Amino acid sequence: MGKGACRFDYSGSRVLVTGGSNGIGAGIASAFLEAGAEVVITGTRAAAEDYDHDLSPYEYHALEIKNAEDIERVAGSLGGLDVLVNNAGASLPGGRNEWEPEVFEESVAINLFGAFRMSVACKSMLAASSLPGGGNIINLASMSSFTAVPIVPGYGAAKAGIVQMTLNLAVAWVAEGVRVNAVAPGLIESNMTAAMKGIEVLEKPQIDRTPMGRWGTPGDVAPAILFLGSGDASFITGQTLNVDGGYSVA
Repeated sequence: MGKGACRFDYSGSRVLVTGGSNGIGAGIASAFLEAGAEVVITGTRAAAEDYDHDLSPYEYHALEIKNAEDIERVAGSLGGLDVLVNNAGASLPGGRNEWEPEVFEESVAINLFGAFRMSVACKSMLAASSLPGGGNIINLASMSSFTAVPIVPGYGAAKAGIVQMTLNLAVAWVAEGVRVNAVAPGLIESNMTAAMKGIEVLEKPQIDRTPMGRWGTPGDVAPAILFLGSGDASFITGQTLNVDGGYSVA
């Protein structure tokens, strides 16, 4: 969690964080666990024991987010769900060039199609949630939802789609008691951005554009997710909250 004093109580709630084994997802999963939730996470490795860090507090499921059968298997195993965090994603899949059409399509499948399929697969459980404010979905968007990032055109297109998907699901599912929002992180320390750190030509322009002048951390993102999932946000749906150190307004 961040350094603030705000605390949330998710006791008795069941939360799924896709891609919760590393990076931003791990920070989100940890924050929900600290708030008392029963937390389910997914990762690309076969078992939780295959990671260098301890994932034993979580219920772990292997998931390839672009695989429809994997999504149905994970959703079908849950039994019940109160909050879905669609965090799983990747850029430059396999280190390949997203300007190649098949790689572009794969990136969109990983970062957009998978989140839609998981949302649909979990909808009935979320609609049955007794969580104050209702069951809900929080999607992970990005600053690339709003600005050109020519090195990853597929990722950017997918993240722009996440914002539009959030709007449509929010309106379509509100009558069933399901809220849908998104968080758009800025420059955040994670496995995905690790290659940028310390490389001035990549890192400096991003830091210079961020008014707060620093990298964010998963602990900066997680409280926004917990707020949107809570009863305190019960009159909020269809919104994308930027957690970006001011990047989007600079």
